[in-house]
Amino acid sequence: MRVVAITACPTGIAHTYMAADKLMDTAKKLGISIKVETQGAMGIENRLSEQDIARADVVVLAADINIEQSARFKNQRCLEVTIQDALQRPRRVFSQCQQLLAH
Repeated sequence: MRVVAITACPTGIAHTYMAADKLMDTAKKLGISIKVETQGAMGIENRLSEQDIARADVVVLAADINIEQSARFKNQRCLEVTIQDALQRPRRVFSQCQQLLAH
């Protein structure tokens, strides 16, 4: 499974980056390919390319604020979760991705 994700929290400092790290670490343990874009205090970092998005099976939007440039994902399967879900239950997030693909 190929996943791309966006992480974004209201202040755009700690939780944005902690959630990105948690998703990447968990994906690696589960053998899932992932690339994470952060939208924090520094703006958009590690921007997902059109190719990254097109190749993804699922887009995870782990955010407690509106995602910038969300129109990029209009034709993709998207899973919306909170930052806390990404931080505290990353395995569940990936399980939800698999369920989304099964339907």
